[in-house]
Formats: sequence, structure tokens, C-alpha cells
Amino acid sequence: MVQLSVTVDDGHLTAIDDVAQALRAQGMQVDQVLDGLGIITGSAPADSRPALTGVEGVASVDEQLTYQLPPPDSAVQ
Repeated sequence: MVQLSVTVDDGHLTAIDDVAQALRAQGMQVDQVLDGLGIITGSAPADSRPALTGVEGVASVDEQLTYQLPPPDSAVQ
């Protein structure tokens, strides 16, 4: 599973809940629907991105990047 951010196109912002439901139907676990921003966040299998991109109203599907610094007492700083 990968963490994803889905951007909803301008023409579907008023129907963002419908877009979220369609993403769920394609296997995405929706965590948040940020209707003011037009973003839907959640997770899905890595191989499901093409299906999610094909959902009507989806402008883009981007993997959320995470960073983790080593602990302060680590030899690498």
C-alpha cells in the first residue's frame, strides 16, 4: 500500500464526495476529503494508480513522499 494524494479537477469540486466514492470503488482507502483544497488523501495498492487516474474528476494521483531523519544520537548526521 502506498499513501496517495488525489487532486480533483475544477469541474468536479462540487461533487468531490462522488469522486471519493468512485475512488473507494477502485480500491482506495480514503482517509480525508479536503473539499476546500480539492484534495483526497488515502492509501491504495501501488498497482492501482492507473485505475485511480481513470476515475472521472481526477486531475492527478501523486504518491505522498515521507522523510525520516536519523535519531539525534545516530553516527550519521
